[in-house]
Amino acid sequence: MTAVARLLVKVGVVLIVAGGLVYLLGRVGISFGSMPGDLTWRRKNVTVFFPIGTSILLSVLLTLLFWLLSRFRR
Repeated sequence: MTAVARLLVKVGVVLIVAGGLVYLLGRVGISFGSMPGDLTWRRKNVTVFFPIGTSILLSVLLTLLFWLLSRFRR
């Protein structure tokens, strides 16, 4: 049970830090929903949003983060 508790605490800390970063970036004016490469399709009563640019950026950032974490874990 201690391993599960430690994992939950680590996940919680990561979520708090990520939430704080998103909040601070939003206050500065950087928003993840309006990046180049994000597509919006609008018709009469329908709006569809395709966050392609945001998805690529988050994928690269998370890949780097997990790579760094794996390097420090050894």
